[in-house]
Amino acid sequence: MDSIEEATAEDRAFEAALRPRTLEELVGQERVREQLSLMLEAAVGRGSTPDHVLLSGPPGLGKTTIAMIIANQLAAPLRITSGPAIQHAGDLASILSGVNEGDVLFIDEIHRMSRPAEELLYMAMEDFRVDVIVGKGPGATAIPLEIPPFTVVGATTRAGLLPSPLRDRFGFTAQLDYYEAAELQRIVERSAGLLSLEVTSDGSAEIASRSRGTPRIANRLLRRVRDFAQVRSDGVIDHDSAHEALALYEVDPLGLDRLDRAVLTALCSSFGGGPVGISTLAVAVSEERETVEELAEPFLVRLGFLARTPRGRVATPAAWRHLGLKPPVGAQLEIDHLDAAPE
Repeated sequence: MDSIEEATAEDRAFEAALRPRTLEELVGQERVREQLSLMLEAAVGRGSTPDHVLLSGPPGLGKTTIAMIIANQLAAPLRITSGPAIQHAGDLASILSGVNEGDVLFIDEIHRMSRPAEELLYMAMEDFRVDVIVGKGPGATAIPLEIPPFTVVGATTRAGLLPSPLRDRFGFTAQLDYYEAAELQRIVERSAGLLSLEVTSDGSAEIASRSRGTPRIANRLLRRVRDFAQVRSDGVIDHDSAHEALALYEVDPLGLDRLDRAVLTALCSSFGGGPVGISTLAVAVSEERETVEELAEPFLVRLGFLARTPRGRVATPAAWRHLGLKPPVGAQLEIDHLDAAPE
């Protein structure tokens, strides 16, 4: 147990050391950076609290980092919590009662808050007050609690699950996009510099090309390549050491890992390319349905290797070719037919 806790602490320390502190240090997300910079600079110039901010996008793109940057740019304290931790209105009321003027409250996975807590948050965000219920039944009393102006920064990977009343109370909404390979290469080189690692341009490019458009994955792969270069090479991260290290850790040139390839192999070899239900596919690769649906499937769909149809998941001709297999005749026509079929 101690070793697990130590590893987790090491991971957090590693991520914290690499996080940008200002918008100028943030690589990529150019549109979001410019919009945020204008909003924050204007708010500081007016001496007022900025609008509430909603950050949405897949995991690992920097939502938490941007929340920290917002607090840093405002020179304000950052309070951090998460949707799953706020299951009762009282949980949120307790947090809000400790908020000071100008504070930034970061709520990760905000779409997972309970409905009563969401309704309390509506009032806090709009009117800077909440009604705390004391007692139960007919004798219950609502005590108004005034809250000094503050800024909520919400982060979500599933913006569609946010109810409209909550979404509408955010004055600024940003959708984070996947990063280009060149941006990820800059991130890898920046991280290597902060860690005092020697990395060549082709070495950083090799890591970036397999990072699935995600900075968190790029930094994780950098750590593994660092270990390989330290133990089996001369400590320099070049193309060859990066290539060998990532092959050892089962990350292929497109960024597919063991689970991704297991899903594609099962789909093509065991089920003839589909269609097959996600639950059946998960059993075939000995994983939970949620793991396959949330970790493997989005990336495979993005690459055009897997298609979701009303009758189940189907492998595309590109998936067959990536596995070195010959796609069945008319595979793409079958996918088009299934997509057009009524649910």
